[in-house]
Amino acid sequence: MARRDIVLLGEQHEDPSHHQWQLQTLAALFQLRPRMIIGFESFPRRAQPVLDRWVAGELTVQQFLEQSEWAKVWRFPAELYLPLFHFARLNRIPMVALNVERSLTEAITRSGWDAVADSQREGVSRPARPSATYVEYLFEIFRHHDRIGGKSTTELGKDSAEFRFFTEAQTAWDRAMAEALARQLANSQAGERPLVVGIIGGGHVRDGFGVPHQLRDLGASNVGALLPVDPRHDCASLKPGLADAVFAIPPIPLGRPPPPRLGVRLEEVEGGVRLAEVTAASLAESSGLRRGDRIVSLAGAPVTRAGNVVAAVRLQPAGTWLPLQVRRGEETLDLVIKFPPQQ
Repeated sequence: MARRDIVLLGEQHEDPSHHQWQLQTLAALFQLRPRMIIGFESFPRRAQPVLDRWVAGELTVQQFLEQSEWAKVWRFPAELYLPLFHFARLNRIPMVALNVERSLTEAITRSGWDAVADSQREGVSRPARPSATYVEYLFEIFRHHDRIGGKSTTELGKDSAEFRFFTEAQTAWDRAMAEALARQLANSQAGERPLVVGIIGGGHVRDGFGVPHQLRDLGASNVGALLPVDPRHDCASLKPGLADAVFAIPPIPLGRPPPPRLGVRLEEVEGGVRLAEVTAASLAESSGLRRGDRIVSLAGAPVTRAGNVVAAVRLQPAGTWLPLQVRRGEETLDLVIKFPPQQ
């Protein structure tokens, strides 16, 4: 696998064992190919300067998460990915943002590829036509969505415009990541070709569909694909071509997940961050927060992005108090969130 130009490491985003396997695999590949570049699906292209500063050692973890807008662009717990980010920084391995803005794929899902202006495509070229088998796979995913374009997916067939646009959005997503990976090879000097590793969702990797298919269309053929699988999976059902190799990853025993620390859903509005929802009986409700409140400051620091709030709450030690100021209508209120002690 270390002789490949590009290696794709799939994942289920929320599975801690998959990220531990990715870290181990990265370390093994790095021993054989220390000239390495790591691409992450979790970051849109505009975050590239932040990734560069992180690898250079210029940012703290909190600064990195805030400036990359992690809570907005990815939303999965940063703790799952931080060991990978630290590995890259420790070894001065360049990190590359593979993704595009969610607004682009949403626009294609609504109206189709051709309806999106070139200026809004973030430089992504027209995707290669997907195989019939990939279309079947995408249709199963499509049917798992409750509604698309205001219509129930159970009422929509493969010939519907909604599914066609959905497929175009998915293949544009694949294409964007493939282009970002292939560009790293194109930019390398003769005789100094790096090993480019992609950390991306397994659905973009499996069966040679998705990103591998788009890479082949771009002229990158020396590509490896590795996937983690549940060890309880029946091996007889693993069909040829799923990946170059699969790894049975024992699940990590987990206790009951802790409840949300605050119990709110945030949304960014002009001039700040608004509480779109406040969960009943949550810490937020008991602290006096209400739906519609706009957070002005936390611990005296102005709040302009949802990521500021998420990072502050995540890093607040148990048993401490966090003062905040909110606007409720024309009124400005000073409140205090009292985090309970560690149980």
